[in-house]
Amino acid sequence: MRISSSGFFILVLLFISVAKVFGQQKVTPYYPSKQQIEEAYIRQNNIDSLLKIIPLNTSLNPNWQPDGAFWYVKRLSGDGQEYYYVNGAKKISETAFNPKRLVESIKAVTGKNIDPLKLNISKMFFNNDKSSVTFKTHAAWLQCDLNTYQSKVTTDTTFTRYDNAKPLQAKAYRWGGAARDSLSPDKKWIAYSKGGNVFIKEVSSKNELQLTKDGSLDKPYGDFSWSPDSKNMIVYLIDPKKVKEVYYVLSSVPGTTRGQLKSREYQQPGDEMTSFTPFILGIDGQKKIKVDAEKIDFFGAPKLHWRDGSSRYFTYEKVDRGHQRFRVIEVDVTNGNTRNIIDEKTSTFIYEQRIYTRYLSATHEIIWITEKDGWRHIYNVNDISGSEKLITKGNWVVKDIDSVDTKKREIWFTANGVDPAEDPYFVHYYRIGFDGKNRVDLTPALGNHRVVFSPDRKYYLDTYSQVNMPPVVELHETLNGKIVLQVDKGNTQALLATGVKLPEIFVAKARDSKTDIWGVVYRPSNFDQTKSYPIIENIYAGPQDSFVPKNFSPVNEMQSIAELGFIVVQIDGMGTANRSKAFHDVCWKNLADAGFADRILWMKALATKYPQADTTRVGVYGTSAGGQNSAGAVLFHPEFYKAAVSACGCHDNRIDKQWWNEQWMGYPVGPHYEQQSNITNAGKLKGNLLLIVGEADENVPPESTYRFADALIKNNKNFDFLVVPGMGHSDGGPYGRRKKRDFFVTHLLHANPPQRDLGEH
Repeated sequence: MRISSSGFFILVLLFISVAKVFGQQKVTPYYPSKQQIEEAYIRQNNIDSLLKIIPLNTSLNPNWQPDGAFWYVKRLSGDGQEYYYVNGAKKISETAFNPKRLVESIKAVTGKNIDPLKLNISKMFFNNDKSSVTFKTHAAWLQCDLNTYQSKVTTDTTFTRYDNAKPLQAKAYRWGGAARDSLSPDKKWIAYSKGGNVFIKEVSSKNELQLTKDGSLDKPYGDFSWSPDSKNMIVYLIDPKKVKEVYYVLSSVPGTTRGQLKSREYQQPGDEMTSFTPFILGIDGQKKIKVDAEKIDFFGAPKLHWRDGSSRYFTYEKVDRGHQRFRVIEVDVTNGNTRNIIDEKTSTFIYEQRIYTRYLSATHEIIWITEKDGWRHIYNVNDISGSEKLITKGNWVVKDIDSVDTKKREIWFTANGVDPAEDPYFVHYYRIGFDGKNRVDLTPALGNHRVVFSPDRKYYLDTYSQVNMPPVVELHETLNGKIVLQVDKGNTQALLATGVKLPEIFVAKARDSKTDIWGVVYRPSNFDQTKSYPIIENIYAGPQDSFVPKNFSPVNEMQSIAELGFIVVQIDGMGTANRSKAFHDVCWKNLADAGFADRILWMKALATKYPQADTTRVGVYGTSAGGQNSAGAVLFHPEFYKAAVSACGCHDNRIDKQWWNEQWMGYPVGPHYEQQSNITNAGKLKGNLLLIVGEADENVPPESTYRFADALIKNNKNFDFLVVPGMGHSDGGPYGRRKKRDFFVTHLLHANPPQRDLGEH
């Protein structure tokens, strides 16, 4: 029989289709029996207990010595400790001492019996040749000769204590830099406020000179700053606004029979804020000039930066309320005229808490980080001409500046996403010239990095890991980045012996079909390939950061919940930080979005690859902003999410704190606040919902949850509600976490949790 080419092609396609059908793994939904669910709770408790005693050593904290060496503590099973000494110059990493001989020496001096694995040394200093050590253990200072192991009591160390090295230059302090009742730089004048007005007097005289007369106790002058030549003062006419209060009741204070009403000041979106109008005053009492600029109605009086060698010009920073404009404003003291050295505007938001400026007055430069080109990068701004030069560039994010070396004209910074081949959230450490050349990756190994420099910055300790790869710790030379030695390397043997599976990194496309969305997957230790499990998402979509763990993280609540028969995931959707500005901007006036479109596509992609992930049974939980998100899931996307646990959620952004919500939802407060409120949309609830709130929450006012519950009741909706007496901002604590797990077991596994009060496990 002859087959045409077209017929052959059809047969091939048919064969492939049949192969796919038979090749697909058959799975059946996991619905545990009573015995299976009881065994799952026992297994979960057992594994949780085991994981608490397994020493993962996910971080290493160096205790630097005067000679550049350091010691550190390594945790052992059973809460034991092992002490190590590392010397980069000699390229040695070894146990710091013989613990058995040391405790014998301690006993000979103090009479105390100490477990050699539980020395609990809090401070320790070695001499230069490591022949002796001075240390503090169990509240006693001792000195031990490490050749003879003879110890003696001592009162102090005679050594200088070295903490982790500080950056060469920390971030500039932006707000509240002014002083009150201040002494002039030449030490001749004292300025002070009386009756709301400014007075000065010579240090050696009692005669005072009144510089302002229009101030009052209701609208006083205050927050003084002197010019470097002591001839002028910068002061502010303050229009104070009382901060309104919020309240809660402590219902169950021991020894009382009545609830206790508590209140505190709490600014909410749209509330009036104290404003500051700047003036220039001459000490001769003849000059009072209003600075030609708008009043400062957001934050307090700013820190002033005087031009090098000049008392004529100073600059200050101003963020406009609403977070859409940032300026560095220069003021001419002789006439109050101003000009903008930096004037950044945006149609969405400027992330105020991540604004970075460093003033190099000697060279008239400002190091500035901004997202104005679509990614967060470093600029060098001339503070006289206002000209800008881009130092870093590319489709990646500068996270922070560690230090600025003005002599070598180098910037040391952290960034993520530089290497397009790796996880875009992995942080690496770099240095680069002011001219944007000679960028060096100090941490080239694949992983998420944390670096600590020695006090003299001769060495740096690099710890890197991945969510499913244990940490590696390396000591490097700072000059050339070369590895001196590997200090430590994590081990998963004891962890894997429990049966726990390491989490999986999973990537899928976002709503735009282009952008990668990253997340992690946790599975139960007894995972059965022939079963499909409900998915539970741990959600926090707050725009201030990204939240999927990047460091080694096999032991956490997600793994614990998974042990009951779930696949637990965490995802960073659009609207969160640390990616492009466009990625972040999705949140602008749009917190209800919460990246749900990306999250749902990600979970569907997970189920396409792994049929064991059941997208017909999806739960979600979160706390704070995550509480808002998890409740929003069953309001706005009930076709996908079937059960939600919401703890201390900010269910209406008008009720929550002013700074956080105006940053993302904007100012003034518009109708979009109400339109996106969980309270407004309570009638849309479908599925199962558990609300948890602590009655003493001082972060998100508890009435946010109470009002949401009220709206649900008025809409005749079924839901569960747990109020924890005396608890603050929390997921409910141990009791709340237990109720959360039981809730998901009930509604996603259709099983009855063990009745603990009846004596079951």
